[in-house]
Amino acid sequence: NLVEMATVLNELVATTDLAVRKDKVHLIERLEHKNDDYTHRIFVELGQNFITPFDREDIHYLAATLDDVADYIHGSAKRMDRYKVHNLNESIRKLAELILLGVLELHKAIPELRNMQNMRIITDACVKINSLENHADDIYDMAIADLFDTEQNAAELIKMREIYQALEIATDKCEDCANVIETIIIKYS
Repeated sequence: NLVEMATVLNELVATTDLAVRKDKVHLIERLEHKNDDYTHRIFVELGQNFITPFDREDIHYLAATLDDVADYIHGSAKRMDRYKVHNLNESIRKLAELILLGVLELHKAIPELRNMQNMRIITDACVKINSLENHADDIYDMAIADLFDTEQNAAELIKMREIYQALEIATDKCEDCANVIETIIIKYS
């Protein structure tokens, strides 16, 4: 679900057609609600199942951090729409791309937790996510510096800063997921 959300976010920031953007925002919102349903189902199952592949608390924490990624993808798309930001620049596109790359790495690592047979895939994905998040920090810092240098309209400055921030936090949340995954593999390796 997160891969689909991040893919749609990238499609949203790549188009200049405002109607298409609006449709993408609505799709991301539906996917976010679907993600909330998945998270809720995981929490219910944790209370009912006797045997889990690893600690219930770790599963809960991983599901919650994955939900945070979805929330920030949704939040960034919603801000772009509600703030009526028409000029989605290269920094926004690059941050959206880094979110997608981070989510794809999570998509590689998480299925491997089921049997923990290929730890290399898990650890490589976690390292990559950390690197992507560091890159996102750099893009965010440069985008904010550029914004303060060039934007004269205070309202526009605040709008853009909010969007950059939501996108960057989504990459932070991917890193939080990677940290949970690393904690799990340390416990069980």
